Amino acid sequence: MTAPIGTAVTPRGGHQLPAHIVGHSPQRAPRKRRPGLWIGLAVGVVAVGTIAALQTTASLGYDDAEANFESARDSAQVSVSNLQNSADGVTATTEIANQLLQSDTGVLADAASKEDLGAAVTSASDTVSAASETVPATLPEAGEKPVIFWELFGRAGELDEQADDLDEFVSELDAEVPGLADAGTSVEEAGLGFLGSAATAAAAFEAAHISAKNVDVIALRDAASDVSDAVALDDLSVTSFVALQDAAAQVVASEQAELAEKAGPLQGSRLEIEAFARSLAPGVLLEFDWNPIVNNAGDNGSMGGLTTWWWDEPDRAVIELSNSVAEQWPADRSKALVAHEVGHAISVKCEDMYDSSTQDSIEKWATAWAIGMGFTDDANGVWAYGYPPQSYIDASYACR
Repeated sequence: MTAPIGTAVTPRGGHQLPAHIVGHSPQRAPRKRRPGLWIGLAVGVVAVGTIAALQTTASLGYDDAEANFESARDSAQVSVSNLQNSADGVTATTEIANQLLQSDTGVLADAASKEDLGAAVTSASDTVSAASETVPATLPEAGEKPVIFWELFGRAGELDEQADDLDEFVSELDAEVPGLADAGTSVEEAGLGFLGSAATAAAAFEAAHISAKNVDVIALRDAASDVSDAVALDDLSVTSFVALQDAAAQVVASEQAELAEKAGPLQGSRLEIEAFARSLAPGVLLEFDWNPIVNNAGDNGSMGGLTTWWWDEPDRAVIELSNSVAEQWPADRSKALVAHEVGHAISVKCEDMYDSSTQDSIEKWATAWAIGMGFTDDANGVWAYGYPPQSYIDASYACR
């Protein structure tokens, strides 16, 4: 039989092939590309970029946090230094004050001033101790910069917190400084008051030891002046105060030695004469020596006197008198002779009022001064040197 066109005849005993292989050559169907590879690559690129961005952001953020931390730390270090310097300054002042307190003999300085200084020192020491407790041994450090971004983020946050803590710490430290300044000022003022009381007391101390030698009284005055010039508590103020204490002690020793020399039956008269002479020459520092014979006089009822004076500051003189002046005291002749010697001594205040170029004019001046003071007994110098010019007597009224 005839088979239809396009229809394959299957031989007997064979097998049937697919229809598409009959009549034309078969073609390969196109292969579809798998999308998973490209998506993976894209995701990888995005991940790498994200990590890089995170790393950069974390690094920059850390750098900012570190800079902020270092700035806060620098400020804290400045505040620590300021507080420590303030505390050290107060400590130094209290140490000086303690030296003053320890060296005080109680002779010149006022007891109340000393008590005030001691209280100020105690209070200042407590203030320093309290302030020092706020100062740490060390300040925190930033440390090494982390590498991985999550560590950078974490450490940056910690640095920010530490920076905030440091800012608060700065405020605490700075708040302590005014208290320290006040404590130091209190000690300074109390110390200067203490020194001032000692310097002021020197004048009364001198008056209470009137028989001390001039050189020792002058040393006391100079020491008191040095102490009164103190404007701060420092080593110099301590040195000056100790010198004043020593000068006061020397004045006492000097007076005791002078009184021992004047001891005996004539001591009372001698001291009365010295007081009389001082009353005639206020402001002139007078020292007295007593001997049996002075200026070739002193025996057989005679009296002798000799005065040495200095033109430079302070106004001072040494009057030497024979024992006979005290033996005849309070006779007019004794008073007249003493007035003559005081006329020499007080000339240190009136050197331009007379001619001091000759011994005669010097003696005439002393005689004129005694006459001007009302001492008319010839022992005023008239018997020994003659009557002075009226011009000298007139000029002497201005010398008091």
